[in-house]
Formats: sequence, structure tokens, C-alpha cells
Amino acid sequence: MREQFESRLTGHVSLIIFTKNLDCRFCKEVAQVARELSELDPRIRSELLDIDENPDRATQLGIIGVPATVVMGSIDYRIRFYGTPAGHEFSTYVQDIINVSRGDPGLSQQTLEGIKRINVDTRIRVFVTPTCPYCPQMVLMAHEFAMANEKVHADMVEALEFPELATKHDVLAVPRTVVNDKYAVNGLLPEPLFVEFLLYSTGLLERVSPELARRLEQ
Repeated sequence: MREQFESRLTGHVSLIIFTKNLDCRFCKEVAQVARELSELDPRIRSELLDIDENPDRATQLGIIGVPATVVMGSIDYRIRFYGTPAGHEFSTYVQDIINVSRGDPGLSQQTLEGIKRINVDTRIRVFVTPTCPYCPQMVLMAHEFAMANEKVHADMVEALEFPELATKHDVLAVPRTVVNDKYAVNGLLPEPLFVEFLLYSTGLLERVSPELARRLEQ
């Protein structure tokens, strides 16, 4: 991984970890992962903040709970991890660091054109579990979309660590992707279908394709 960072990172990345002294089961693990990654390359910096002692910073970054990780480059790309980026999600964490360092989401031109149509604040929440093999790709796409449009905010939410939020959004299987707390879809979507789902959820499409309609009914 050190060799991968050495060859692929181009700019600096900050991993800002919000924790809490009490009632935070996995905060130490999340902080440790960030610290160990920052030790692999001087361009990666980790910062540990207690949410109770830094309420203004938490509000500024839109943090809703702990443990939370902000992956930030020269600008804030609105990429958030709520819960431990463990299991399959660790690969997403690493790729996010690389993408943010390079300032490039790596999306196709067609996808970029679709995402840039979004002109209202849009929050994507992808609910995951560490053992879900299909979750990382949905999370990574959501984070890439956030990099491509400043109106888009993208959160990974570990469903087992945030049970109240998972219950609120009827998470019975993962990945479950929720947009603006209103529209939801289960399972892994191909990139073009994910873009279509976002455009529909933000009112830019009145009708959806038969494939997306089928997914929305599941």
C-alpha cells in the first residue's frame, strides 16, 4: 500500500476523524486506521477531534454522529464515512484517498455530464455492512459523484453501527441507497442507472427506464 500511495498520490489528503469519549464503541479503531494510513505517506495527514469539544467544526462539516471520517483534499469534496471503513469498505477508503489526492473522480464523460446537471443540494447515503461484497462499488460511485458536483454530498453509513438511522430508512438489506431522505433503492446499480436514479430523485427526470422502475419496486 505504501508503494501504491507513493506512485499514485499527487496532492495532500486530510483524514479528519470525529470521535467521542463516551458511548462510541468503534472510535478507537477508526482513529487507529487513519493514523496507520497517515504513517504510510507524508501526503496523508490524520486529525482526531472530539465532537463534543469541537461542535463548531462538526457543524461546519455537517457531521451527524460518530465515529465519522472526512476525506478532504485541497477542498472539501463532501465525502464522509460514518462507522468503521472495515472489511470490503477498506478498499473504498483507500481509493477515496487516491481520488481526492489527485482531484479526479475518474468518471466517464457521459456520467460527468449527467451528474453536473444536478443543481440542488443532494445527499446520498449508502448503507453498508463490512461483509457486503456489493456495497463498496455503490459507496465509491457516490463519493465520485460528490467529487464531480459541489451540490452532491455522499455518506457511507455502516448500518450496524448506526441502527437508528438504518431503522429510519428501512434498511433490511444492503447496499441500500437513500437520496435526500426520500428516495431509496436496494442493491448495486450500474453507473448509468445510478445517475438516472439521482436525476429522478432530484426532479430532473419525470419518468425512469423500465430497469430502474423495476429496481425501485424491489
